[in-house]
Amino acid sequence: MLTFDIKNSLTTSSVATPASRTATLTTSGVDLRGYIGPVQITQHIGVVSGTSPTWDGTIEDSADNSSFAAVSGLAFTQVTASTNLQTLNVDTRLVRRYIRYVGTIGGSSTPTFNSAVTMIGQKATI
Repeated sequence: MLTFDIKNSLTTSSVATPASRTATLTTSGVDLRGYIGPVQITQHIGVVSGTSPTWDGTIEDSADNSSFAAVSGLAFTQVTASTNLQTLNVDTRLVRRYIRYVGTIGGSSTPTFNSAVTMIGQKATI
């Protein structure tokens, strides 16, 4: 029998620690085994610099934590300015077992993004 204790079964994870980034960010895979329903991925963007900087955040999934592919409909709105916070809900039943975040940087003259990515979701207790 599964029981749900919202206070004690929410798990928060740092998918990508806060850092100043000048190249594309590809995180390690996160194992969704044990999560119930959606998890929420939050993309935190702080200070942005450079000429015409762009940041495109997407979610990819994988069955084996090795071969990943973009998930249709799981992309954040492109970021071009400082101080941006966005969230996506990922239904764990509709993606493969592992997910990862990819943040692609574009622009010229050394675009830099201070960023972090977090995930929160509910795990089952048996």
